Amino acid sequence: MEETNKERFKRCVREIIPSTTKTCIWIIKITVGVSFAMMLLKYFNILPYISDFISPVFSIFGLPGSTALAFVSGYCVNVYSAIAVMTSLDLDWRAITILSTMVMAAHSMFLETPVLKKTGVSGVRMVAVRTLSAFVLGVGLNLVLPGEATLDASAAAVAERGAFLPQLGAWVLSTLKLVVMMICIIYALNVLQRVLQEFGIIDKIAKVFKPLMKVFGLPEGTVFLWIVANVIGLGYGAAAILDSLSRNTLSERDVKLLDSHICISHSNLEDLILLSATGAVWWILLLSRWLMAIILVWEQRLEFYISDKFSKK
Repeated sequence: MEETNKERFKRCVREIIPSTTKTCIWIIKITVGVSFAMMLLKYFNILPYISDFISPVFSIFGLPGSTALAFVSGYCVNVYSAIAVMTSLDLDWRAITILSTMVMAAHSMFLETPVLKKTGVSGVRMVAVRTLSAFVLGVGLNLVLPGEATLDASAAAVAERGAFLPQLGAWVLSTLKLVVMMICIIYALNVLQRVLQEFGIIDKIAKVFKPLMKVFGLPEGTVFLWIVANVIGLGYGAAAILDSLSRNTLSERDVKLLDSHICISHSNLEDLILLSATGAVWWILLLSRWLMAIILVWEQRLEFYISDKFSKK
């Protein structure tokens, strides 16, 4: 007897619960740990010293020195750890948007670089491209976004230390709200992704996105992998991406073009929603990285063109 749509949906939910639960536990550990460390840094007035030391560099991006901790945390660990730091700082929408864009361009380096490298591209190149792109986006957004740079958020945050227990209570409450929000979003998105696959909706979506691939400079054969990277990212979607690559007949150049795009622009569902919930402007996060990704892909095409010209000679 064939399954009804309702039964198929329930099966999808059952199938994602174990893996999603493990992911949530892992994320909670990182989020709570980083957030608690930040709370202690602020309470004991350590953060201003760090901010003063780093602020000359991050002032180029219109950001206070304290945001460097969020960027480095996201760079080395993941977006969730960066969010944990960001939510402990007093930042306006402008600073949060610039910082979030930089984090989305260059995050989870220790996890995502091996994934990209396994597809056949240079790991060193991917690290360099993502890092430099994050800095370029930070400088560019600081120049074009309205409003003034935020350069003293950390000092304001610790000006009045107050009693420890009230601050600890406030931290517990704010962290609890953040954790609940993350858990709800992660479960919902994982169910959505699994249901879209089960009912063949992703294949239909792929047809819609084919014209967009031309603008991005990407081959049509990379549409599905582009969707996977955008929906569930490089970390969560690593298995799906590598499995698809092993079964598809993509050329080495097709893979390099795809990697040039998704190394900068991926996780445009879950991470975009999470960062928007912290105060970032979602369409700036998306369009600025799409623009950078387009530049990188067409630059890669230029490299291919020049290489072909010299090889013929």
